[in-house]
Amino acid sequence: MEKYEIKEFPSSRQSTFDAGYIGMRKHHVKALIELDVTHARKAIRNLRYQKKDISFNAWMIKCIGQAINEYKDIHAIRKGKNKLVIFDDVDVSIIVEKKVMNERVPLPVVIRKINKKTIEDIYNEIKLAKNQEVMSEKDYLLGENKFKWAMKIYVSLPQFIRVFIWKHIILKKPFLMKIMAGTAVITSVGTLGKVRGWAIPVSPLPVCFALGSIVKKPGIFKERIEIREFLYMTILIDHDVIDGAPAARFVSRLAKLVETGYGL
Repeated sequence: MEKYEIKEFPSSRQSTFDAGYIGMRKHHVKALIELDVTHARKAIRNLRYQKKDISFNAWMIKCIGQAINEYKDIHAIRKGKNKLVIFDDVDVSIIVEKKVMNERVPLPVVIRKINKKTIEDIYNEIKLAKNQEVMSEKDYLLGENKFKWAMKIYVSLPQFIRVFIWKHIILKKPFLMKIMAGTAVITSVGTLGKVRGWAIPVSPLPVCFALGSIVKKPGIFKERIEIREFLYMTILIDHDVIDGAPAARFVSRLAKLVETGYGL
């Protein structure tokens, strides 16, 4: 027989399975866009040279938070058949990769109220999560979260029970969902390699962003063709909570914030 290896899934992956299962049943509209980030990248490099606490991802999170803050319906969560809960504060879930027992394990952290935080605040919060000591992959959530104890019970349950909890408890309680996972999720897949294309994520949350690679290619700037830096981004928007026209205006506003270097 061929040589092979049997490897156990980290138990933290159980919640990923469930999020994927529930997310596939959401009515997300997908927007695949390219954003010119040449100006922003140059400004960030200059600020980092001045020893400012800033990163591209922290700035992108701030831009997304600002756009959601201006178009709050985009992160609304359904309550019952005919109601939407539209939150003032923007809580965003991101993934931080940690090394646990020689294995790289993706763990979530929720950054709260990003619409009220500076880029430096967001950067320092991400840095704190990256530096947080993790004793085992059973430390399912980074940062402060009152449901850490519940997660240890949750992942030990059979999947049909976990899916039942999602369908009949979490999805029907917008405030519980916001506390557990925020109202938006941002995943940065571009750090894994320079690939020209878009990742299509799956998420149970009303709005999701996948940041792809940044590539250099010809673009038009001030009526001239020159080499520019473009970010591939995918946006999932829940069509059950917002119509196409306001969703398009949200995407347009986010693009303007990013391409003009908002906050830099």
